[in-house]
Amino acid sequence: MNTQPAFAEKKKNKQIDFVKVEESKQFKKFMRDKKKFIIPMTIFFLIFYFLLPIFTSYTSFLNTSFFGDISWVWVFAFAQFIMTWVLCTIYVKKAGRFDEQAEEIVKDQLNKGGNT
Repeated sequence: MNTQPAFAEKKKNKQIDFVKVEESKQFKKFMRDKKKFIIPMTIFFLIFYFLLPIFTSYTSFLNTSFFGDISWVWVFAFAQFIMTWVLCTIYVKKAGRFDEQAEEIVKDQLNKGGNT
């Protein structure tokens, strides 16, 4: 059973002109889409991640009781685990779409003369 993408056989016989690929509208849209997803998610992750040590070092409101002996620090720390799993799941789903876009770009470039 062949696990290679359908275009892999063609790709072996032809060389891709990466300058043409990089200049194509399809590739530019692909990179723009990736940046629109990755940059905001990274900023959100870093802010959320670093808020816990900042809040615990410079404020005391997370030390207040949430429920019984459980303080807001524990809730925030647990929320970081949840946030990590949620972001990971979102990324995996989105990465599948990025892979499909990338495969389509390679196919189109091989078929439309993006090769040398």
